[in-house]
Amino acid sequence: MALDFDTQFDPAYGEAIELAPGVLRLTVNNPGPFTFHGTNSYIVGRDTLAIIDPGPEDEAHYSALLQAIGRRPVSHIFVSHTHRDHSPLASRLARETGAIIAAEGPHRPARPLRIGEINPLDASADTDFAPDLSLQDNSVTAGDGWAIRTILTPGHTANHAVFALEGTGILFSADHVMAWATSIVAPPDGAMADYMASLDRLLERDDRVLLPGHGGPVRKPRAFMRGLKTHRKMRERAIIERLGQGDRTISDLVKAIYRDTDPRLHGAAGLSVLAHLEDLVTRGVAATDGAPSIDGVFAPA
Repeated sequence: MALDFDTQFDPAYGEAIELAPGVLRLTVNNPGPFTFHGTNSYIVGRDTLAIIDPGPEDEAHYSALLQAIGRRPVSHIFVSHTHRDHSPLASRLARETGAIIAAEGPHRPARPLRIGEINPLDASADTDFAPDLSLQDNSVTAGDGWAIRTILTPGHTANHAVFALEGTGILFSADHVMAWATSIVAPPDGAMADYMASLDRLLERDDRVLLPGHGGPVRKPRAFMRGLKTHRKMRERAIIERLGQGDRTISDLVKAIYRDTDPRLHGAAGLSVLAHLEDLVTRGVAATDGAPSIDGVFAPA
C-alpha cells in the first residue's frame, strides 16, 4: 500500500519563500505528528494581497506574516478549514489589515454526535471562527491581479475547501491532498464517503501543482491523487478481509493493518478505520449493532 510520499521539506521558519510569481509560503514553527514540519500559510498577489490559511495564534508567525506583507494592503484572508493549526490567526490578522475573512463556514461535524458520543477531536476545532464571507462551491473571488476559485472538498472536515489560483495551474490543497502523508479522516468531524467524492472532483481537474497545508508541493497531482484513491480502497479492502478473518473491533483492526505505523498515530488510525466502517455499514458491506462507534463490534454483512 506504499505511496510515493515526499518528506523532503525545508520549513525555513520565519522566511517568505517564493514558489511562483506572486505566491509566497511561510511555515509556522508548529511541527508534530499531524502537522509535519508545520502549517503552511500562503501570500498571493503583488500589490493588494490575499492570505491563505494564516495559521494558529503564534507570535513569531504573526510577525513574519506582517513583515512579508509590508505596507501592501490585504483584501482577503481565505481559510481552508477550521482546525486550530489553520484558522485562529485569521481574526487578529483581519483586525490588523482590514481584510475580509472568507471560508465555507463555521466549524461543524460531518454528522451529529450520537447519544453518549464524545468528539475526540473537539480540542482541535476552532469553534470561535466565523467568516465575513461564506464561500460557495465554484465561486470566484477576484482581487488585484489575482482570482481565486473555491472548490468545496468536505472529508477531512465538513467545511474543508481548496483554492485554485485561476490561470496558473496552482491549487492550494490544504489538508485534503498533501505530499508527505495521507489526510486524516476522522468522524464525526470528517467522513470517508465525502473525502473520496471530493478526491474524485479534484481528479477531474488538470491542476499543474498542489500547494498543501503541510509539507512541500505535489508536482504530479493526478498521478498522486490516483495513488491516494488506490491507497484508500486498499485500506477498505484490508478492513473487509480482516473482518472476514474474525477481527471484530477497531483496536484489533488497527493492530493488524497499521502495524508499521508510528504508534503515536494509532489513535488517528482508529478514527480513520471508523470512517471506513461508517461508509461500509452505510453501503451494506459491514454490519454492527446500532450506529458504528469507536468501541463497536463489527462483522461482514
